Amino acid sequence: MEYILNGIKEALDLLLSFDGETYKIIVLSIYVSFLSTIISSLIAVPIGLAFATKEFKLKKLSTRILYTLMGIPPVVVGLIVSLFLARKGPLGELQLMFTPTAMIIAQTILVTPIIAGIIFNNFKEKAVEIINVSKTLGANRFHVFILLIREMRVYVLIALVTGFGRAISEVGAVMIVGGNIKGHTRVMTSFIAMNNSMGNYSQSIAMGVVLLTLSFITNSILYMFGMEE
Repeated sequence: MEYILNGIKEALDLLLSFDGETYKIIVLSIYVSFLSTIISSLIAVPIGLAFATKEFKLKKLSTRILYTLMGIPPVVVGLIVSLFLARKGPLGELQLMFTPTAMIIAQTILVTPIIAGIIFNNFKEKAVEIINVSKTLGANRFHVFILLIREMRVYVLIALVTGFGRAISEVGAVMIVGGNIKGHTRVMTSFIAMNNSMGNYSQSIAMGVVLLTLSFITNSILYMFGMEE
């Protein structure tokens, strides 16, 4: 128990010392996860809305595939992305392997079905009613889309916060495609895993504190918007 308390104390000292390497890892983690969440939302929100509002052939099969992808193992995503980005892969000439870009690609693939699935589940009952009212008022497709997002903004925010939380807590895929290279692709989760295996508990705890803080901030934002609803 004593080494845990000492680890917490050392972690606070590390964070308050504004260690350059530590904060570089934090900034890179936030950048990669935030950008992948934004890209995912641009893809996933229209997909989720389409699933919720449209009837099409093979919709049941497509829905099952979407739900399956929501729970896809991160290491599988990392493996697939690495096969495409590897030197001998179809996209090997781009030389994206072991770069932050590769990590963003992997996280985007991982997060997109999660956001789309949440949008679909929360929109499928209320969306049709909103669309019918909008059409009655003479709204075009663009205005209907904006109204849907506005009326269901809390659920959209839930999807985005969930996606961001999934991205920033991911370790398997980013280690495969990023390589955990110091000063280049090392993020908080890979840093925690590495230092924990090496017995550097203070540094692992420090990053854990940061992750918990980010989780608290994102959930506080969600709660704030939810109270406004």
